[in-house]
Amino acid sequence: MNKLFLILCLMPSIAIALSNDAEQPIKVKAQTVLIDEKKGLSVYTGKASVVQGSLILSAEKIRLFSNQTEVTKVIAKGNKKQRAHYQQSQPNQPRFIEATADNITYLIRQELVRLRGHAHLVQGFDSFSGGTLDYDIKNDKVIANKSKDGTQRVKFKIKL
Repeated sequence: MNKLFLILCLMPSIAIALSNDAEQPIKVKAQTVLIDEKKGLSVYTGKASVVQGSLILSAEKIRLFSNQTEVTKVIAKGNKKQRAHYQQSQPNQPRFIEATADNITYLIRQELVRLRGHAHLVQGFDSFSGGTLDYDIKNDKVIANKSKDGTQRVKFKIKL
């Protein structure tokens, strides 16, 4: 139980978009949990979700990577039935940032959300999709690319 408490104590560094998020309690749900302190890894499997303030991350499998003081990276992997999902309020956006993809990687320090496979992002009233998509939270920038095989072309809708 102490190991789970340690991981949960490290997780407040996940919420960076809203300073208020980091102060909120963390709620984790999963069917199974694996915590490996030596590797700095915790794995949540089976309809896993992590909620902290406005941050919501859900997927079939969520892996949290940490060093001794903070969570450094989060990887969420969806399945064929349901893609990984990320949602969070952003101070410079009128609505939630919401994203889905086969795989979502959240690089905490870089303030970067990487979407791979059937990537889709809604930012305010604009939407973007493609094979891969990077969302730079700090600089409020979206970079979308087609899939390697060319079947998932870049699409976007912007409301001016």
